[in-house]
Amino acid sequence: MIGDTGRNSSPSLHARLKNYRQLISRVDELCQGIEKQFHSAIACSDGCDGCCRHLSLFPVEGIALAAALRDLPPAERRHLQERARTTLPTDPCPLLGQHHCLMYQARPLICRTHGLPLLMNRDGERRVDYCPLNFRGLTTLPGAAVIHLDRLNETLVAVNLRFMSDSAATSPWPERLTVAQALLLKMPHP
Repeated sequence: MIGDTGRNSSPSLHARLKNYRQLISRVDELCQGIEKQFHSAIACSDGCDGCCRHLSLFPVEGIALAAALRDLPPAERRHLQERARTTLPTDPCPLLGQHHCLMYQARPLICRTHGLPLLMNRDGERRVDYCPLNFRGLTTLPGAAVIHLDRLNETLVAVNLRFMSDSAATSPWPERLTVAQALLLKMPHP
């Protein structure tokens, strides 16, 4: 079993996830602003699932996903856990059902930024990447409409390290876990 999340310790799980949830809130705000400003240039919409691959997550993301799963009705929870048991790493995301995320509100950080302009450094070169279906015909984007991926990843790493430090007494965590592994974590009821 990955991570023993069943032991009681201080701080609470809610407190340990606070930084992650704040990061998610800020990223959602940024993404919503970009989507609002460039609504007509973004093809991504409900039912678009071309980016929905089976990803690996930091422990803080996996625990947040497992905590959200714990709060679902039992039949939904069992359905998703069964999907997780049978999903291979090369399969689409186990949260994908009929072209929709079955846990959209709890989706990981990377899923929240898919398709939007991401500034990244690759081999010493800065470039902006986004879904090829989006921003067609645009030759430039303002800096405020571009998500600095390296900075976002650095922040997520820091949030994850803090989470792992706060959770050290309760759990030995792997460096990464898949979405399926996160869905199969044993979470205590609050």
